Amino acid sequence: MNFYYAISIMNDYLNQVYFGNTLGQYLLSLGILVGGLILRKYISNFSSWILYRCFRRFGKTIGVKKFLELLSAPFGFILLIAVFYAAFNRLSFPPEWELVSENDFGLRFIILQLFEGIIIFAITWYLIRIIEFIGLVMAARAALTESKLDDQFVPFFKSALKIVVAGLGFIIMLSAVFNLNVVSILTGLGIGGLAFALAAKETLENLLGSFTIFLDKPFKIGDLVKVGEVEGYIEGIGFRSTRIRALDRTLVTVPNKKMVDYELMNDTEREVRRAKFTIGLTYSTSAEQLKKVMLEILDAVNAHPLTEPDPVVRFVEFGSSSLNILVLYLSRTPQIADFTKVKEEINFQIMEIVQSNDCEFAFPSSTVYLSKE
Repeated sequence: MNFYYAISIMNDYLNQVYFGNTLGQYLLSLGILVGGLILRKYISNFSSWILYRCFRRFGKTIGVKKFLELLSAPFGFILLIAVFYAAFNRLSFPPEWELVSENDFGLRFIILQLFEGIIIFAITWYLIRIIEFIGLVMAARAALTESKLDDQFVPFFKSALKIVVAGLGFIIMLSAVFNLNVVSILTGLGIGGLAFALAAKETLENLLGSFTIFLDKPFKIGDLVKVGEVEGYIEGIGFRSTRIRALDRTLVTVPNKKMVDYELMNDTEREVRRAKFTIGLTYSTSAEQLKKVMLEILDAVNAHPLTEPDPVVRFVEFGSSSLNILVLYLSRTPQIADFTKVKEEINFQIMEIVQSNDCEFAFPSSTVYLSKE
């Protein structure tokens, strides 16, 4: 008897109405809200892990940790919206407020449209993070191939896909939240395209430049290039600009229009490098010594495993204070570090040849004659 009496008292207490809702409805909404907030993180990680199992074979090179890091935040935000909806959907506005229906402009209409806009934003965010993960997987696979073209294509493709998804999400949000006609929006964009093109002339030129770079392939990521006064290694190619890591480690951003319009020297594509310099011997060097030195230098350059055949070693001129010998050869070392090493090895050999023939390197000097009267 006491138990049923307690249940009756509790039901009476829970059925008390405050602001158009019973106390039981408030407690149920509070329980859903608190429980959802507590379990949101765990549900988000578990659901993302389940989704990762679908991508496991495709994305094993990245790992589940990175997948959860990318998707936990947007999925958790979606769950948060769902929790708030489930909690507050059980409550109603007080009748004395005399609010209009959801179809007419008012508080109900604003809350509903705001909720729809947040849902569309969250789903768009989630899709963009999935594209980011797919981009990481593709970049990891591209790094395993010898070709650099796929390394250049992956960031370009990822950025393009993100822009498309974000644009579609924005149009859908305008249609759902503001009840705008999508066809009218697209038509308006077409009519305003000319005005937009004129206003964003440089942006469009850079965008076209990025397509030209991708199709013509004058360089790729990792190449050593020189454009105008900028020289360095290509680090990334985007829609608007190309990032170059200069030789002094400064990151330089060059608009794609300049990358296409300016003369571009791709140092990585060269097969050989040319070394050209002059050495001067003193005027005390005899003709026989000069000929022997030149012949030995020619043999030394020819004998080096990384030089091209037919180097040039010639006695070219009588300098103001030296007998000048021109040395010119080609080295099969596209990389600057390897080229300087070859030059160093040959330079040391030239020094040994000059010393072994009892000759001396000349340096600028002048002779003063004194006459005695």
